[in-house]
Amino acid sequence: MISRTSQGLRRWASSPTTLLLFLVHSNLLISLSAASVAVTTVVLADLPLRLLPVCIVFAVTLFVYSFNRLADLDEDERNVPGRAAFTRRYGPVLFALGVACYLAVFVLAVVWDLPGAPLLVVPFVVAILYSTVGLKRLFLVKNLTVGVAWGLIPLGVGVYYDALGSTEIRFLFGFVTAVLTIAAVVFDVKDIEGDRAEGIRTVPNTFGPRATRIATAAATVVVSVVVLGFVLAGVLGRGFLVLLAFTAYVFGYCLAATPDRGPLFYGFVVDGEHVFLAALVLVLDATAW
Repeated sequence: MISRTSQGLRRWASSPTTLLLFLVHSNLLISLSAASVAVTTVVLADLPLRLLPVCIVFAVTLFVYSFNRLADLDEDERNVPGRAAFTRRYGPVLFALGVACYLAVFVLAVVWDLPGAPLLVVPFVVAILYSTVGLKRLFLVKNLTVGVAWGLIPLGVGVYYDALGSTEIRFLFGFVTAVLTIAAVVFDVKDIEGDRAEGIRTVPNTFGPRATRIATAAATVVVSVVVLGFVLAGVLGRGFLVLLAFTAYVFGYCLAATPDRGPLFYGFVVDGEHVFLAALVLVLDATAW
């Protein structure tokens, strides 16, 4: 069984397109994106970059999203049949990997008495509330839940480095919460028919894709203005102007989101946004911009 699974996974990684789909469907890309939020936070807050907190974020995200994929399997059959087929075949193995990673970092955090170790139970609670209790069925609550959950990453970094009170950490909590809420609304564009069938009310299936594109793009402009205002007021350093390149990226995919866009648009372009930001931040930091 394990050998057959390994052969199947190797087959998925046999070409550039299938490799990208594998990264998307396996939740490895979204986990890397979450880890990238931690990297961006550390660099912009002028903290020393360490591997452990980044690995913790990666492991926790892999667990949460692997659990979510299995819990949402029936819904994905309608919305993203390709991902559902992948999950049916490889989901249990990837979920086991996610559980192993999550338990490993949790045990290490407790044994090493890392700051905020007990808070590692929060992602598990959020996953249960979102996927099984039914938060995702409440209008806008599902989007805000995703936004706040990702916004907790900068706060977690602040706890780890004992920098929770810094302006940079608090601002990044608000920024990440806002842009991930926007991304979550955009993601619902591809799920209009499936969400209607499941009785889940979302912005796109209530107001339509066009209104959703306009609203999310406008919200991104507001976030950009806030970033610029904080920098011009001297509250944040000029390094935070890099976030404007990120919001321009978000603005672009907001306007491009349509129900017929494939999994690489939503799973790679949208979900990979923070990988793009972290790479840009690291390059600019290395050049002492």
